[in-house]
Amino acid sequence: MLGMGILAAGCLTNPCETAAGCDPGFPLVGTIRPRHAREIRSSTWSVGGETLDRDFAVYGNYRQYLGPLGAKAIRVQAGWAKCEKTPGRYEWAWLDEIVDDALAQGVQPWLETSYGNPIYPDGGGTGLGAGLPKSPDALRAWDAWVKALVARYKDRIHEWEIWNEPDGGHGITAEVFAEFHLRTAAIIRAEQPGARIYALALASTGKTEFTETLLRLAKERGQLGLIDAITIHGYPKNPDDTGAVERFRELAARYSPNIEIRQGETGAPSDKTVGALQGVPWTELKQAKWDLRRMLAHHGKGVPFNLFTLCELKYNQPRMTGFNRKGLLRCNEDKTVAGPKLAYFAAQRVFAIFDDTLERVADFRFTTPATEKLAVFGYRKKGDGGTVVAAWLCGAPPEDANATMPVDLAMPGTKFTSPVYVDVITGDVYGIPADRWSADAGGVAFKQLPLYDSPVLIAERAVLQIEAKRTP
Repeated sequence: MLGMGILAAGCLTNPCETAAGCDPGFPLVGTIRPRHAREIRSSTWSVGGETLDRDFAVYGNYRQYLGPLGAKAIRVQAGWAKCEKTPGRYEWAWLDEIVDDALAQGVQPWLETSYGNPIYPDGGGTGLGAGLPKSPDALRAWDAWVKALVARYKDRIHEWEIWNEPDGGHGITAEVFAEFHLRTAAIIRAEQPGARIYALALASTGKTEFTETLLRLAKERGQLGLIDAITIHGYPKNPDDTGAVERFRELAARYSPNIEIRQGETGAPSDKTVGALQGVPWTELKQAKWDLRRMLAHHGKGVPFNLFTLCELKYNQPRMTGFNRKGLLRCNEDKTVAGPKLAYFAAQRVFAIFDDTLERVADFRFTTPATEKLAVFGYRKKGDGGTVVAAWLCGAPPEDANATMPVDLAMPGTKFTSPVYVDVITGDVYGIPADRWSADAGGVAFKQLPLYDSPVLIAERAVLQIEAKRTP
């Protein structure tokens, strides 16, 4: 079986007594050492810094948590209306603070040029659903804004996204947006020839109208080079639902082999929330499991990933009022940070382990006698070739309990010399007893590994950076 397999149904063991993670009953070795973004040379991980343009969060309140998280990029909306409050005059100080501070922490911002600006007639609004700039004066001002924005930051920013979720049922047609994207992208490319330009930021991954319309128009005009990637969003109940990735990869490939598909925004809340995934009884544990599975399901398919979002957001717009609880950080009423959630530390471990020195094994093979759905993805360390395997039960959304299932798992062609078991929720690293695994010339086999609805790793010990477990 390749990449994804099927695991046998069987009796689950009792849930762990602890709220987070599961003790497999193996000897404890230590815990995963977090890595500051400055320690990580490169990776495909990004974290959300959205809505700072509308002051739904305050960067200065959470900046201290950015670098230590370990993500190598942050998504930021540049905010035309916040920068240009008087026609022709740009106020950059708030955006300079974010860009320069993030870079100093080893985190690369990628900027979105949206939203509109109501100081111009038919200039569009300042948030989601408020519409594109339409009038000739507004479009001329938009062009000037985009050119000024790129000119200011092109020495520090090389990734640009045009607009957020134009397909979200806000009165923007596919045809109008295709024209708008190409118009804007041409300005970016002229000002910064080496820029990477991301298209669409799709809200609905079940429909392809906006994507097909843009790709068709770009091809007709010989402008496919103005689309380096298509960003898709998505908030399914089961985080392992990545069907949109293959669907959009296939669509993009019909037009160009050079257009990448990226996950541009996704994440779960920890409590009652506004926005996507509301109406589900969330907890911090379910959030952490959902985020981990969503992250590693995409990473296992080679998809660059942006986790929404670093800090909880306090919305105050007519269509949406209240807290968006998808943040990795808890937020107080005054938008100060109350502290990190379980999901913050879980994501921190993923960012620490899965950097660009760990290569995805696209044809990773495994076998199991089981029949229940199991996600399995393999990775190999550059240089020494040490293996890391991520595995979890993926047939249903995560639960607020940690019932495990003993699983036999064989990996033909894979080698281990000192394998360890890592619970990503807790970061705890355990030695796998000699009677639980065996190796020969054909590969390696593990017996009765406890798996559950959150990712665990079977890893060569030398691949990981492990520190002593701290006593609470």
